[in-house]
Amino acid sequence: MADPDVKRLPIFQVDAFTDKPFAGNPAAVCLLEDVDLTDEHQQKIAAEMNLSETAYLRKLNSDDDFSSSSKFGLRWFTPTNEVALCGHATLASAATLFYMMKNPSPQLTFQTLSGDLFARREGDFISLDLPENKAQPLDREPYSQLLKIVVGDLTIQDLQVSHTAKKLVVRLQDGTRQTLESLRPDTVAMLAAHTQDIIRGVIVTVKGSLENGCVDKQGVMYDFISRYFAPWNGIAEDPVTGSAHTVLASYWAKELGKTEFYARQCSARGGDLKVRLREDGRVDVAGKATVVLQGMIRI
Repeated sequence: MADPDVKRLPIFQVDAFTDKPFAGNPAAVCLLEDVDLTDEHQQKIAAEMNLSETAYLRKLNSDDDFSSSSKFGLRWFTPTNEVALCGHATLASAATLFYMMKNPSPQLTFQTLSGDLFARREGDFISLDLPENKAQPLDREPYSQLLKIVVGDLTIQDLQVSHTAKKLVVRLQDGTRQTLESLRPDTVAMLAAHTQDIIRGVIVTVKGSLENGCVDKQGVMYDFISRYFAPWNGIAEDPVTGSAHTVLASYWAKELGKTEFYARQCSARGGDLKVRLREDGRVDVAGKATVVLQGMIRI
Protein backbone atom coordinates (compact mmCIF):
# COMPACT_ATOMS: atom_id res chain seq x y z
CA MET A 1 0.00 0.00 0.00
CA ALA A 2 1.30 3.46 -0.89
CA ASP A 3 2.18 5.69 2.02
CA PRO A 4 0.05 8.85 1.70
CA ASP A 5 2.69 10.85 3.58
CA VAL A 6 5.39 10.02 1.03
CA LYS A 7 5.65 12.46 -1.86
CA ARG A 8 7.14 11.36 -5.18
CA LEU A 9 8.72 13.79 -7.60
CA PRO A 10 9.98 13.16 -11.15
CA ILE A 11 13.76 13.36 -11.33
CA PHE A 12 16.19 13.00 -14.21
CA GLN A 13 19.95 12.83 -14.60
CA VAL A 14 21.27 14.60 -17.67
CA ASP A 15 24.80 14.71 -19.08
CA ALA A 16 25.24 18.27 -20.37
CA PHE A 17 27.63 19.51 -23.06
CA THR A 18 27.90 16.09 -24.67
CA ASP A 19 25.90 13.86 -26.99
CA LYS A 20 27.21 10.66 -25.40
CA PRO A 21 26.27 9.15 -22.02
CA PHE A 22 28.87 9.24 -19.24
CA ALA A 23 30.64 12.33 -20.59
CA GLY A 24 30.09 16.04 -20.16
CA ASN A 25 28.74 17.35 -16.87
CA PRO A 26 25.96 15.47 -15.08
CA ALA A 27 23.15 17.32 -13.34
CA ALA A 28 19.98 16.17 -11.65
CA VAL A 29 16.74 17.87 -12.67
CA CYS A 30 13.74 17.66 -10.35
CA LEU A 31 10.24 18.70 -11.47
CA LEU A 32 8.39 20.14 -8.50
CA GLU A 33 4.95 19.63 -10.06
CA ASP A 34 2.56 20.93 -7.38
CA VAL A 35 4.84 20.23 -4.43
CA ASP A 36 6.40 23.21 -2.69
CA LEU A 37 9.69 21.94 -1.27
CA THR A 38 11.44 23.77 1.54
CA ASP A 39 15.00 24.97 1.02
CA GLU A 40 16.07 22.31 3.50
CA HIS A 41 14.46 19.56 1.44
CA GLN A 42 16.02 20.87 -1.76
CA GLN A 43 19.42 20.91 -0.12
CA LYS A 44 18.97 17.37 1.20
CA ILE A 45 18.01 16.05 -2.23
CA ALA A 46 21.04 17.76 -3.77
CA ALA A 47 23.27 16.13 -1.16
CA GLU A 48 21.60 12.77 -1.84
CA MET A 49 22.11 13.07 -5.60
CA ASN A 50 25.72 14.13 -4.90
CA LEU A 51 26.22 15.72 -8.32
CA SER A 52 27.81 19.11 -8.84
CA GLU A 53 24.31 20.59 -9.20
CA THR A 54 20.71 19.59 -8.76
CA ALA A 55 18.21 21.83 -10.55
CA TYR A 56 14.63 22.44 -9.42
CA LEU A 57 12.05 23.46 -12.00
CA ARG A 58 8.81 24.90 -10.68
CA LYS A 59 5.61 26.13 -12.29
CA LEU A 60 4.91 29.83 -11.97
CA ASN A 61 1.12 29.51 -12.20
CA SER A 62 -1.32 26.79 -11.19
CA ASP A 63 -2.40 26.15 -14.77
CA ASP A 64 1.17 25.85 -16.12
CA ASP A 65 2.36 22.54 -17.51
CA PHE A 66 5.90 21.23 -17.99
CA SER A 67 4.87 19.84 -21.38
CA SER A 68 3.54 23.07 -22.86
CA SER A 69 4.40 26.20 -20.86
CA SER A 70 7.44 28.27 -21.80
CA LYS A 71 8.35 30.02 -18.53
CA PHE A 72 9.43 28.38 -15.27
CA GLY A 73 11.19 29.07 -12.01
CA LEU A 74 14.65 27.52 -11.67
CA ARG A 75 17.03 27.10 -8.72
CA TRP A 76 20.33 25.25 -8.40
CA PHE A 77 21.88 23.52 -5.40
CA THR A 78 25.31 21.92 -5.03
CA PRO A 79 25.66 19.19 -2.39
CA THR A 80 26.48 21.94 0.13
CA ASN A 81 24.74 25.18 -0.89
CA GLU A 82 22.54 27.08 -3.33
CA VAL A 83 24.30 28.91 -6.20
CA ALA A 84 23.25 31.99 -8.15
CA LEU A 85 24.08 30.63 -11.61
CA CYS A 86 24.74 27.23 -13.13
CA GLY A 87 25.04 26.85 -16.88
CA HIS A 88 25.20 23.09 -17.27
CA ALA A 89 22.22 22.46 -14.97
CA THR A 90 20.26 25.06 -16.97
CA LEU A 91 21.13 23.17 -20.14
CA ALA A 92 20.08 19.93 -18.41
CA SER A 93 16.78 21.53 -17.36
CA ALA A 94 16.04 22.66 -20.91
CA ALA A 95 16.94 19.20 -22.25
CA THR A 96 14.55 17.59 -19.75
CA LEU A 97 11.70 19.81 -20.91
CA PHE A 98 12.51 19.54 -24.63
CA TYR A 99 13.37 15.83 -24.82
CA MET A 100 11.53 14.13 -21.95
CA MET A 101 8.45 16.32 -21.47
CA LYS A 102 8.21 16.91 -25.25
CA ASN A 103 7.79 20.63 -24.70
CA PRO A 104 7.41 22.19 -28.18
CA SER A 105 8.39 25.74 -27.20
CA PRO A 106 11.19 27.13 -29.40
CA GLN A 107 12.50 29.08 -26.41
CA LEU A 108 12.20 28.58 -22.66
CA THR A 109 12.52 31.30 -20.03
CA PHE A 110 13.81 30.55 -16.53
CA GLN A 111 13.34 32.93 -13.60
CA THR A 112 16.49 32.61 -11.46
CA LEU A 113 18.65 34.39 -8.90
CA SER A 114 20.63 35.73 -11.90
CA GLY A 115 17.54 37.16 -13.57
CA ASP A 116 15.72 35.70 -16.55
CA LEU A 117 17.73 33.13 -18.49
CA PHE A 118 16.74 31.76 -21.88
CA ALA A 119 17.27 28.41 -23.59
CA ARG A 120 16.47 27.87 -27.25
CA ARG A 121 16.80 25.05 -29.74
CA GLU A 122 19.55 25.41 -32.35
CA GLY A 123 19.49 22.20 -34.38
CA ASP A 124 21.10 19.47 -32.24
CA PHE A 125 22.31 22.10 -29.78
CA ILE A 126 20.59 23.93 -26.96
CA SER A 127 21.78 27.51 -26.63
CA LEU A 128 21.70 29.27 -23.28
CA ASP A 129 21.40 33.05 -22.99
CA LEU A 130 23.44 33.97 -19.90
CA PRO A 131 24.76 37.23 -18.41
CA GLU A 132 28.34 38.22 -19.20
CA ASN A 133 30.65 38.25 -16.18
CA LYS A 134 33.59 40.56 -16.79
CA ALA A 135 36.99 40.00 -15.19
CA GLN A 136 39.53 42.56 -14.02
CA PRO A 137 43.30 42.30 -13.36
CA LEU A 138 44.21 41.26 -9.84
CA ASP A 139 47.22 41.65 -7.58
CA ARG A 140 48.83 38.21 -7.37
CA GLU A 141 50.46 38.55 -3.97
CA PRO A 142 47.39 37.83 -1.77
CA TYR A 143 46.73 34.71 -3.84
CA SER A 144 50.30 33.43 -4.16
CA GLN A 145 49.73 30.42 -1.90
CA LEU A 146 46.49 29.46 -3.67
CA LEU A 147 48.10 29.81 -7.11
CA LYS A 148 51.01 27.62 -6.04
CA ILE A 149 48.57 24.91 -4.96
CA VAL A 150 46.63 25.06 -8.23
CA VAL A 151 49.35 25.37 -10.90
CA GLY A 152 52.59 24.59 -9.05
CA ASP A 153 55.62 26.10 -10.77
CA LEU A 154 53.93 26.71 -14.12
CA THR A 155 54.27 30.25 -15.46
CA ILE A 156 51.15 32.37 -15.10
CA GLN A 157 50.69 34.79 -17.99
CA ASP A 158 47.66 36.60 -16.60
CA LEU A 159 45.54 36.66 -13.46
CA GLN A 160 42.08 38.22 -13.31
CA VAL A 161 38.98 38.00 -11.16
CA SER A 162 35.27 38.26 -11.85
CA HIS A 163 33.75 39.72 -8.72
CA THR A 164 30.20 39.14 -9.96
CA ALA A 165 30.83 35.44 -10.60
CA LYS A 166 33.36 35.06 -7.75
CA LYS A 167 35.72 33.27 -10.13
CA LEU A 168 39.48 33.60 -10.47
CA VAL A 169 40.87 33.35 -14.03
CA VAL A 170 44.40 31.93 -14.25
CA ARG A 171 45.85 32.01 -17.76
CA LEU A 172 48.89 29.82 -18.17
CA GLN A 173 51.68 30.92 -20.44
CA ASP A 174 50.73 29.35 -23.73
CA GLY A 175 51.66 25.73 -23.16
CA THR A 176 50.06 22.45 -24.13
CA ARG A 177 46.77 20.75 -23.53
CA GLN A 178 48.67 17.98 -21.78
CA THR A 179 50.12 20.49 -19.30
CA LEU A 180 46.63 21.70 -18.38
CA GLU A 181 45.22 18.19 -18.13
CA SER A 182 48.07 17.10 -15.84
CA LEU A 183 47.13 19.56 -13.06
CA ARG A 184 46.20 17.81 -9.79
CA PRO A 185 45.56 20.55 -7.21
CA ASP A 186 44.95 19.65 -3.57
CA THR A 187 41.43 21.03 -3.15
CA VAL A 188 41.54 20.74 0.65
CA ALA A 189 44.62 22.96 0.63
CA MET A 190 42.82 25.35 -1.74
CA LEU A 191 40.07 25.79 0.86
CA ALA A 192 42.60 26.54 3.56
CA ALA A 193 44.45 29.04 1.35
CA HIS A 194 41.39 31.21 0.67
CA THR A 195 38.76 31.71 3.34
CA GLN A 196 37.50 35.24 2.53
CA ASP A 197 34.61 34.34 0.15
CA ILE A 198 35.99 36.68 -2.53
CA ILE A 199 36.20 33.75 -4.93
CA ARG A 200 34.28 30.47 -5.07
CA GLY A 201 36.08 28.87 -7.98
CA VAL A 202 39.32 28.90 -9.98
CA ILE A 203 39.39 28.74 -13.80
CA VAL A 204 42.69 27.70 -15.38
CA THR A 205 42.84 28.43 -19.10
CA VAL A 206 45.19 28.12 -22.07
CA LYS A 207 45.01 29.67 -25.55
CA GLY A 208 44.30 27.09 -28.22
CA SER A 209 46.47 26.35 -31.23
CA LEU A 210 47.02 23.53 -33.69
CA GLU A 211 50.52 23.02 -32.29
CA ASN A 212 49.65 22.61 -28.59
CA GLY A 213 47.11 19.80 -28.97
CA CYS A 214 43.98 21.98 -28.65
CA VAL A 215 41.96 20.23 -31.36
CA ASP A 216 38.88 18.02 -31.34
CA LYS A 217 38.61 14.51 -32.76
CA GLN A 218 38.01 15.95 -36.23
CA GLY A 219 41.11 18.14 -36.01
CA VAL A 220 39.17 21.39 -35.50
CA MET A 221 41.04 23.84 -33.26
CA TYR A 222 39.65 25.05 -29.96
CA ASP A 223 40.05 28.79 -29.40
CA PHE A 224 40.77 28.13 -25.74
CA ILE A 225 40.62 25.28 -23.25
CA SER A 226 40.08 25.33 -19.50
CA ARG A 227 39.54 23.49 -16.24
CA TYR A 228 37.48 24.64 -13.26
CA PHE A 229 38.01 23.88 -9.57
CA ALA A 230 35.36 24.93 -7.02
CA PRO A 231 35.95 23.28 -3.62
CA TRP A 232 34.26 26.28 -1.93
CA ASN A 233 31.02 25.00 -3.48
CA GLY A 234 31.73 21.39 -2.56
CA ILE A 235 33.04 20.58 -6.06
CA ALA A 236 36.65 19.46 -6.38
CA GLU A 237 36.52 19.83 -10.17
CA ASP A 238 33.48 20.63 -12.27
CA PRO A 239 33.49 18.60 -15.52
CA VAL A 240 32.00 21.27 -17.84
CA THR A 241 30.92 24.67 -16.55
CA GLY A 242 28.60 26.97 -18.48
CA SER A 243 28.90 29.80 -15.95
CA ALA A 244 32.71 29.76 -16.17
CA HIS A 245 32.39 30.45 -19.88
CA THR A 246 30.45 33.66 -19.17
CA VAL A 247 33.75 34.84 -17.66
CA LEU A 248 36.00 33.19 -20.26
CA ALA A 249 34.05 34.69 -23.17
CA SER A 250 34.58 38.16 -21.77
CA TYR A 251 38.28 37.52 -21.12
CA TRP A 252 39.17 35.84 -24.42
CA ALA A 253 37.23 38.38 -26.49
CA LYS A 254 39.72 41.01 -25.36
CA GLU A 255 42.71 38.72 -25.82
CA LEU A 256 41.79 37.25 -29.23
CA GLY A 257 39.85 40.15 -30.75
CA LYS A 258 36.84 37.98 -31.61
CA THR A 259 33.47 37.18 -30.08
CA GLU A 260 32.67 33.63 -31.22
CA PHE A 261 34.58 30.71 -29.75
CA TYR A 262 34.85 26.95 -29.89
CA ALA A 263 35.98 25.77 -26.47
CA ARG A 264 36.83 22.60 -24.58
CA GLN A 265 36.75 22.01 -20.84
CA CYS A 266 39.46 19.44 -20.22
CA SER A 267 38.21 17.51 -17.21
CA ALA A 268 38.32 13.72 -17.20
CA ARG A 269 34.76 13.64 -18.62
CA GLY A 270 35.25 16.71 -20.77
CA GLY A 271 32.88 18.65 -22.98
CA ASP A 272 32.73 20.99 -25.97
CA LEU A 273 30.98 24.35 -26.04
CA LYS A 274 30.11 26.96 -28.63
CA VAL A 275 30.33 30.39 -27.03
CA ARG A 276 29.37 33.82 -28.36
CA LEU A 277 29.78 37.17 -26.60
CA ARG A 278 27.02 39.55 -27.69
CA GLU A 279 27.08 43.33 -27.84
CA ASP A 280 24.24 43.56 -25.31
CA GLY A 281 26.33 42.12 -22.48
CA ARG A 282 24.97 38.59 -22.77
CA VAL A 283 26.74 35.34 -23.60
CA ASP A 284 25.31 32.51 -25.69
CA VAL A 285 26.66 29.16 -24.46
CA ALA A 286 25.57 26.22 -26.61
CA GLY A 287 26.00 22.50 -26.14
CA LYS A 288 24.35 19.14 -26.57
CA ALA A 289 22.81 17.03 -23.80
CA THR A 290 21.71 13.45 -23.23
CA VAL A 291 19.35 12.08 -20.57
CA VAL A 292 20.82 9.01 -18.85
CA LEU A 293 18.40 8.35 -16.00
CA GLN A 294 14.77 9.01 -15.11
CA GLY A 295 12.69 8.03 -12.12
CA MET A 296 10.83 9.22 -9.04
CA ILE A 297 12.39 10.42 -5.82
CA ARG A 298 10.60 9.77 -2.51
CA ILE A 299 10.60 12.52 0.10
